[in-house]
Amino acid sequence: MSDATLSFEEAMENFDPVLGFEVHVELNTKTKMFDAAPNEFGDVPNSNTTPVSLGLPGVLPVVNKKAVESAVRLGLALNCSIAPVSHFARKNYFYPDTPKNFQTSQYDEPIAFDGEITIELEDGTPFTIEIERAHMEEDAGKLTHKGGATGRIQGAEFSLVDYNRAGVPLIEIVTKPIVGAGDRAPELARAYVTAIRELVKSLGISDARMERGNVRCDANVSLMPKGAEVFGTRSETKNVNSLRAVERAVRYEIQRHAAVLSSGGSIVQETRHWHEDTRSTTSGRPKSDADDYRYFPEPDLVPVMPDPAWIEQLRAELPEPPAERRKKLKAEWGYSDEEFRDVVNAGVLDEIESTVAAGAGAGAARKWWMGEIARLANVKGVEIAELGVTPAHVVEIESLIGAKTINDKIAKQVIGHIADGEGGPAQIVEARSLAVVSDDGVLITAIDDAMAQMPDVVAKVQGGKVQAVGALIGPVMKATRGQADAGRVRELILEKLGVS
Repeated sequence: MSDATLSFEEAMENFDPVLGFEVHVELNTKTKMFDAAPNEFGDVPNSNTTPVSLGLPGVLPVVNKKAVESAVRLGLALNCSIAPVSHFARKNYFYPDTPKNFQTSQYDEPIAFDGEITIELEDGTPFTIEIERAHMEEDAGKLTHKGGATGRIQGAEFSLVDYNRAGVPLIEIVTKPIVGAGDRAPELARAYVTAIRELVKSLGISDARMERGNVRCDANVSLMPKGAEVFGTRSETKNVNSLRAVERAVRYEIQRHAAVLSSGGSIVQETRHWHEDTRSTTSGRPKSDADDYRYFPEPDLVPVMPDPAWIEQLRAELPEPPAERRKKLKAEWGYSDEEFRDVVNAGVLDEIESTVAAGAGAGAARKWWMGEIARLANVKGVEIAELGVTPAHVVEIESLIGAKTINDKIAKQVIGHIADGEGGPAQIVEARSLAVVSDDGVLITAIDDAMAQMPDVVAKVQGGKVQAVGALIGPVMKATRGQADAGRVRELILEKLGVS
């Protein structure tokens, strides 16, 4: 049962939101954080493990140098200071998907600290968010709950654990409290996670696929009565793994907090779980403070002391900042400010860039990613990246259109079949006999039928009202299931009627 909520507008009239984000980024290193087990997604459960990642007695961890490099690069890209010395610690808690019964993380000495990132809201307004720290740690395994109706632990008959993810390298980026967002707080949440996802992809340190959990956000929300200066009690919505869900979760929590506070109640400091089906959160567990985890220095790992010259080398090798890249792409593609902003907000910048790089025109790439592909993703309730349509598919569709094998209307059908897993565009066109009808004999038969049914339209066209020809084209397209070339049909009709 969902908690009571206040309307968002009423909540904003009475309270100011304070936000904070902890974004976990899974690194794409070949091996795990502290051992040589493969870091691969989708392999047979429990096949990518070693005695170290399973926490068996007598094993000793070794820090993954590539993960340290990725952490330094991300810290530099976030304008952080890089610690000359940082340490790992043991964070003690029992979860069945954490085989060691503790997580190796960084506590009071993170590798990167005191940074900032400037993001853009949907209308281009800049907003600077201060970064408290970015630290290295390892991921937990994955639990799958079986036997229940929802796939959650509540009501499940039993749970399965997969330790393939246990020990995968993570960087956790923690912001300082964010104030001043006002009624744009949900929008800011989405924009911030979008910016982090874009940044780690540009650095090449993560696949950044949110549907796979490569980027996950813990969203902290609290409210202050208007005019107050002391932060309220926060809740933390855990492991939100889509851009849309981050925005919705922050909005919901603002409305829930406002309802509790307006009725004279108190907010419980706790973790919450986001449910996309009901677009609401439910209570998890009381939020632990650092003391509850009994942090102590990891005795089996040496301090991390990056060479200052190496840090400067990595700084010099940083790729073009995402904001500069966007500016360059906008100029290359010739998009208007509004068109480009829509592309960025839709999260398809990378897809369009890849599509253009593979040979499609910038206008065509935008048309498909912002049009039919976006529409279909919305209908299916998934992120565009999860739909299954790739830049290569779009290029192939454009090639088929250019060869007049299909038209735009058929292309939309093809995209739907790709999303249903039926294969590539050419394969689908052949299997479903979707190619444009190019046989003039077939078209003329359909044209003759249309003219016989609408002699008044024929008379109008012959009388000089050429624009009326559209009324004849429609039935021909219907007769050919939309597979005729409308331009060719028009030519044949005018030719038969002797109209130039």
